[in-house]
Amino acid sequence: MLDIISIGDCTLDVFLDIDEATVSCEIKREQCLICFDYADKIPVKRLTKIPSAGNAGNNAVGSARLGMNAGIYTVIGNDRVGQEIKETFRQEGVTTHYIRTDSKHETNYSTVLNYNGERTILVYHYERNYSLPKIPKTKWLYYTSLGQGHGHLNNQIVKYLKKNPGTHLGYNPGTHQLREGLKNLKPVLKKTEVLFVNKKEAETIIGKQNQTIKSLELALHELGVNNVIITNGPDGAYAYNGINHYHLPIFEKYKAIERTGAGDAFSTGVIAGLFWGKPIDEALRWGSANSSSVIQYIGPQKGLLTKTKMKKFLKENPKPKTQML
Repeated sequence: MLDIISIGDCTLDVFLDIDEATVSCEIKREQCLICFDYADKIPVKRLTKIPSAGNAGNNAVGSARLGMNAGIYTVIGNDRVGQEIKETFRQEGVTTHYIRTDSKHETNYSTVLNYNGERTILVYHYERNYSLPKIPKTKWLYYTSLGQGHGHLNNQIVKYLKKNPGTHLGYNPGTHQLREGLKNLKPVLKKTEVLFVNKKEAETIIGKQNQTIKSLELALHELGVNNVIITNGPDGAYAYNGINHYHLPIFEKYKAIERTGAGDAFSTGVIAGLFWGKPIDEALRWGSANSSSVIQYIGPQKGLLTKTKMKKFLKENPKPKTQML
């Protein structure tokens, strides 16, 4: 029996560190634009390639490091990058038995522009024929970003959860999933134990803008989600379990070198905390600790904590504590 199976696309991430850009923001930084000189050549300061990335891959690797028996269902290309991804998972102790190969298309690819510690991602997902393989009983499923044509997979996951009521679902919908609209998201949301979204994504699901965190938590909980977790950038993370509202500020002393994978590290840490018997307020600290570590490195996986390093990090950083609102 596995502890967790991650479901989603994997990519080759290519990180480009750049200096020659500007950022233009609206009031309160609700929307910011990164700008380059049009039709110019922009020098790259540093280039880094990382296979096995993507939300599902980051979760699988992070879960394995935190002591969970992890597996992954993903579709990769029949190419060198796909083989590198599988080998990386093997080295990290992630079960690759449920990885499928697409003989027609290459492995997905992302270019990550890193400027002043913040990232802008250009991602290309090949259209896949997703179909959940026969997977064993597992304590957790983690369902996240996929390309177009994944509607059938939604139904398969819901069906699996109905047959295996002891399995918890962590759900972090990606861009294509969010664009399907609430009608298509509802069946999955009704079976979700923990939902991970940022404030903008929560507003997209609900279909209302300029909402308070509490109103978003309540609305998402009414859709069937047991635990709603909303991240809000420098303001930290919020959670609602149907009884209490919680808020955890960020660990401010850890400054970002590059932010790719911070959200994946957070959700991975939270689920691992819950898996190891921690209450939701302490599980939030596991998530924030994992995220704070990841942003100190280039790429989404180098800073992922082991269970031993997690305990050390939290011992050395007793504050901030999760606050009940």
